[in-house]
Amino acid sequence: MKSCIRKDDIVIAVAGKERFSNKTGKVLKVFPEKGRAVVEGFNIVKRHMRPTQKNPKGGIIEKENPIHLSNIMLYCFKCRKGVRVGRRTLADGSKIRYCRKCGEVIGAA
Repeated sequence: MKSCIRKDDIVIAVAGKERFSNKTGKVLKVFPEKGRAVVEGFNIVKRHMRPTQKNPKGGIIEKENPIHLSNIMLYCFKCRKGVRVGRRTLADGSKIRYCRKCGEVIGAA
């Protein structure tokens, strides 16, 4: 599954629990083969961990679970909302991603 979303992108939720909270988050990790991404502050779950050497106290830990790529959109700071992304090849051969609504360059492709 090809996706325009990459690590360190800022995204906004368009479906799921975080849809109405209008919050943005930074993509921490992308799993393209599964079509999912881990986003900072999205899809928080509680895990009951037993004590280990790495975590001697154990207890209940909150962590981010992967969210499906169809539930997030790239955030355009000019439009101030989630946008569809286009790809363009420049004259020098480099590729860029841009906002399909306002034309703002989002980042290098």
